[in-house]
Amino acid sequence: MSSTAANQARQRRIAVLGARAVGKSSLVIQFCENHFVDSYYPTIENTFTKTIKYRGHEYVVEIMDTAGQDEYSILSSHHASSVHGYVLVYSIASRSSLDMIKVIRDKILDFTGLDNVPCVIVGNKSDLNIQRQVSQEEGKEMAEQWNSPTVETSAKHNENVAKIFDMLIAEIEKANNPPSEEKGGCIVS
Repeated sequence: MSSTAANQARQRRIAVLGARAVGKSSLVIQFCENHFVDSYYPTIENTFTKTIKYRGHEYVVEIMDTAGQDEYSILSSHHASSVHGYVLVYSIASRSSLDMIKVIRDKILDFTGLDNVPCVIVGNKSDLNIQRQVSQEEGKEMAEQWNSPTVETSAKHNENVAKIFDMLIAEIEKANNPPSEEKGGCIVS
C-alpha cells in the first residue's frame, strides 16, 4: 500500500433520522458549522460533509439530514444501501418522538434485511429538562435493547454533539471490523 493510500481518508455515510422538530438539522449544523439555528424550517433533505479524526484515522463523513418522519426518502432512495450508520434522534420533551424512532429503526432493519445496524440513539434538547417527557433511563433501556450507544445532547448549547458522531464512527468500525476471537495455543505454519 502506498503512503498516499494509507493516509487517504475513509468515507462514511451517515443518515440522521427522527420525528419532525426533534432538532436533527440543529444537531447537524452545530456539528458541521459550529452554530445553532434557532428557527424551525422543515428540511427537505440536506447533505453535509465533515472530516473527523477517530483513532488516528481521518474520516470524511457525509451526513444526510432528512425531513422529519420521511425515512422513506432515505430508505427507498438509491443511496440507502450505502449508508454506513444511523443517528436516531428523539426529543426528551416529546414522548411520541421516542416512539417514532422505534418505527424508523424497524423500517431500517426491514429495508436492509439485517438484525442490527450501527446506530446511536440521541435524546436531543437536554436544555429543556423542565419539559422532559422521556427519562434518561428510558433512553438507556431502549439503547441496551438495541445494543446501541446513547447520549443526551443539546444542539442549542453544543453539549455532546460531537460525541454522537464519534460514537457512531466507533459503531460503524466495530460492525466493519468485528474483533477477532482470540484462539489459545500456538500457530502452526
